[in-house]
Amino acid sequence: MTDFTLPELGENVTAGDVLRVLVKPGDTLEKDQPVLELETDKATIEVPSSVAGQVKDIKVKAGDKVKVGQSILTVDDGGASQAAPASAPAPARALEPTREAPPARDAAVGANTTVKVPDEGGLEQHVEGTRRDQAADKSGAVSRRAADAAEAESAAPRQKVVDINRGARPASEPAAADVPPAPAGPAMRRMARELGVDINTVQGTGPNGRISLEDVKAHAKRLIASAGGGRAAGAAEPLPDFSRWGEVERQPMRPVRRKTADHLSAAWAAVPHVTQCDVADITALEEMRKKYAKTAEAAGGNLTVTAIAVKVVAAALRRFPQFNASVDMAAGEIVFKKYVNVGIAVDTDRGLLVPVIRGADRKNIVQIAVELADLSEKARNRKIALEEMQGGTFSISNLGGIGGTYFTPIVNAPEVAILGISRASMQPRFEGGTFVPRLMLPLSLSYDHRVIDGADGIRFLRWVVEALEQPFLLALEG
Repeated sequence: MTDFTLPELGENVTAGDVLRVLVKPGDTLEKDQPVLELETDKATIEVPSSVAGQVKDIKVKAGDKVKVGQSILTVDDGGASQAAPASAPAPARALEPTREAPPARDAAVGANTTVKVPDEGGLEQHVEGTRRDQAADKSGAVSRRAADAAEAESAAPRQKVVDINRGARPASEPAAADVPPAPAGPAMRRMARELGVDINTVQGTGPNGRISLEDVKAHAKRLIASAGGGRAAGAAEPLPDFSRWGEVERQPMRPVRRKTADHLSAAWAAVPHVTQCDVADITALEEMRKKYAKTAEAAGGNLTVTAIAVKVVAAALRRFPQFNASVDMAAGEIVFKKYVNVGIAVDTDRGLLVPVIRGADRKNIVQIAVELADLSEKARNRKIALEEMQGGTFSISNLGGIGGTYFTPIVNAPEVAILGISRASMQPRFEGGTFVPRLMLPLSLSYDHRVIDGADGIRFLRWVVEALEQPFLLALEG
């Protein structure tokens, strides 16, 4: 008998929810045959078997939460496992990733929690000293300060740090087994220890959630600022007992919803948002859209307002490069991207997903329409790959198909801007001494005020409006 255990699922993925078990006792199982459909906070994946034989026992069921290394099923391999070592499990196949940005990890600070953070000047010295340590580490030198810090830490009285799941706990207590290690280098971990901050509660803003010096510094400041109130800034107040007033039902958040909630909470807390609104007269554009709709349909796409908006925005990003950027607060730099990848928010039954159209500035509207239709269908059918959800430089959220006038979309950090589109409606416009009916499209632009000023914001939005109203402008300047 051979146990098949859940293999590694991907970077920083340690568990998932079982959606379906694809085999049953008595089935003949082949290697690489899918046995589970699993939903994680990054994707819905099919887990292939690394063993072959007859299924004897299945140890999980739909709805269970399973961890990497947990036994999934037992297989009678006819002694093959003794004759030859088991082959390495095949990699899980990603079907449905969520938004790429890392989740926020913050926690409440207990009333007795001690956070050792010096004043502003002292904190800057810590940052500068850690930068010097990083440089020394890269050259192969051994930092004397690291050894001194470790020795001082072992001799110092125990402090309390913040645990993301359980609040205050002794520093010597090991982290929960289901919490993956924080993506941080030795210098970041040492700085966090010196400041009395649990590195596992720090939200990383680097690639794949990597924690930087600025992340540790900002988190320490938030803890200090909120220490008087007894909980971290932005932490939710305890909920009342709703059952006092009537019947309630609790349902667990699905992984996609949890990831979305964490990501948007982090973006809202970290990004100083500004939203500007305008309206575009798309009467002429709508006539052209209907006229050429069959051309897009023949190619396999739909000539929608969203597809046209992708092309307009891609041209605007070339004209206004500060909207096609990201801010690196740790390095004090703005990262300007030389490529234009536009993400489109897609509403699915599992939550919000954002597939990305790469190189949108190099594609015509028909090509964009075809690709958008394909990505949207894959997102709704759980067939979209992780790579198709990554690398966006700007996002568009179109709620016009549902209704509404204006809304304030949240920037999809680390991007710096997002365009919201609402439902177009016929409105009277005063032209030539009389009112005439015109089809007006409401637009909402949210942006990161650390990178983009208000004047830049309205210039960008007016350029988009004029390109929608006068398509020739797109050919002339785009």
